[in-house]
Amino acid sequence: MLEDRTTAPSDAPWPAAYPQGYAVVDVETTGLARDDRIIAAAVYRLDARGEVEDHWYTLVNPERDPGPVWLHGLTSEMLEGAPLFQDIAEEFSARLADRVLVAHNAVFDWSMIAREYARAERQAPVRQRLCTIALSKELGLPLPNHKLESLAAHFGVVQQRAHHALDDARVLAEAFRPSLHTAVSRGVRLPLLECRPLTEWSGSAHIGQQSSGGYGPGSWRPSRKRPPCPYPNPGRYEEGKPLKQGMRVAFSGDTSVDRELLEDRAVEAGLHVSTSLSRLTSLLVTNDPGSGTSKVVRARQYGTPVIDEAAFGQLLQSVEPAAGQGAPAAGRGAPATGR
Repeated sequence: MLEDRTTAPSDAPWPAAYPQGYAVVDVETTGLARDDRIIAAAVYRLDARGEVEDHWYTLVNPERDPGPVWLHGLTSEMLEGAPLFQDIAEEFSARLADRVLVAHNAVFDWSMIAREYARAERQAPVRQRLCTIALSKELGLPLPNHKLESLAAHFGVVQQRAHHALDDARVLAEAFRPSLHTAVSRGVRLPLLECRPLTEWSGSAHIGQQSSGGYGPGSWRPSRKRPPCPYPNPGRYEEGKPLKQGMRVAFSGDTSVDRELLEDRAVEAGLHVSTSLSRLTSLLVTNDPGSGTSKVVRARQYGTPVIDEAAFGQLLQSVEPAAGQGAPAAGRGAPATGR
């Protein structure tokens, strides 16, 4: 049995605001890009207090090469007779329904799952996700890094088959339970983020092809290089004032809205989206300002203003035009709601 390294007494009152159930998920994929596919998926269903109810695992035929076989061990021969994602979508949905999706680096797992559902012209029944990396930061766990193996070692959970979806999900489920109880005992608010479903763009285009109908709300895009911002940088964002066209904006960490969509909205509003942070950066957008990412650390060093995704979404609704542009930019940047 796993040792419960928590300080919560067994009769501690459980917070009414906490979720009523969790789906601990791990997926193995052909790679990390937007057009990569899921080749294996596992779900451990947990009750409100983190106790395991059941588990499920399946291989998935990606209809392409399996990617890094040396990492996940799944060959083309092993996947050839596996079901397609659309064949397991209903069962997968039953495992996820009415639960918070829990994953290690949840933005990745959720993005891959949402894209597979979009390809199948369905929506995953998930409304919120919880990243165990973010939770470990909230709890201040003394981990040497944020790898799953470090979280497992902290709670005495033994990994048997790293990068095997079923075993990774088991390990995470066993490490999540004591993390959850520790959060309860300390009165910690769980770092939940909204899961917004992705949909295909309108028309009959296939994945990776642009249709004449353009992109619809919540759509996901193939990777592409954006044109340079046509406006000069007006300087740093000042609290209480609107954004101005040309401001350099950087993003860090997990976001409720798909990162590409959020960046696109910023570009459409006339902002300069930067992949790095420098002294010229006008604003950093992050939902985890206490993290130790390189961007957050540099923002502190440079005195760069930091706001969260919700505040940024509100500011995008009315962006001031660049000097000499005349017409206001109000409405050009759609609110970051994904709807």
